[in-house]
Amino acid sequence: MVDAKNDLKAKLTAKGFKITGGYYVVGNKNWYVLTVSTKELQTACYKVKEKGLFAANLRVGFINKNGVVKVSALNPKYLFLGYLRDGYYSQKALLDKISEKFLSVMKTVSGKLTAFGGEVEGKDLKKYHYMFGMPYFDDFVEVNEFSDFNKAVETITKNLKNGKHHTRMVYKLVYPKSQKAVFGVGLLDKETGEPHFLPIIGESHLAAMPYELVVYGNKVYMLHGRFRFAFYWPSLTMSEFTKIMSTPGDVEDTMEDLTK
Repeated sequence: MVDAKNDLKAKLTAKGFKITGGYYVVGNKNWYVLTVSTKELQTACYKVKEKGLFAANLRVGFINKNGVVKVSALNPKYLFLGYLRDGYYSQKALLDKISEKFLSVMKTVSGKLTAFGGEVEGKDLKKYHYMFGMPYFDDFVEVNEFSDFNKAVETITKNLKNGKHHTRMVYKLVYPKSQKAVFGVGLLDKETGEPHFLPIIGESHLAAMPYELVVYGNKVYMLHGRFRFAFYWPSLTMSEFTKIMSTPGDVEDTMEDLTK
């Protein structure tokens, strides 16, 4: 696991990616997620008005099983189409270049890439939702409101560093001048977090984590859980989703706790 992580970190860094964070998912030393970004990606996301910073990090998952490390990655274009939407098309050349560079590094792991986890047509991602009545990307949850931007960032940072509600800060990107910030939050609570929901819906999708928390001005937002879980596990049936029926609410409760 250590060799696999260090090798990929070196290759990504050599291609211009910056390592923004990483953590052992559910606290399991055999499950790890690495997060990376570039200045160009952050700038592109920054330009998208409707919470573009949700897409500012790319993610790689590592699973060590019986000494064999399996590596997976979030498809950048899937993320850009689903999160940036019109912002992807207006910056398509740049974002496609970032995607191709990222995937070229991933190909060095095995020489080829194999898709898994279900598919959604690219044209459908702009207005993706799992089914009628389910939330869209735009249906953000306003977690809390502060007196000012700095107070919001300070509170969340302090609580994450202290591991409040069994959380972990995986990454943190802050833009003081524009009063925007994004945090990557590891959800480690055994009853309500990753140890609970990942074994049910599929731990092979490690690169779906961590969960994003965004600050815009004095307000804090998260993606609605019923959108985000469906977005990263699109092939699951409704009966499978009902097994984590309480999870979206549990995540919201955790994020609210981080802002108190």
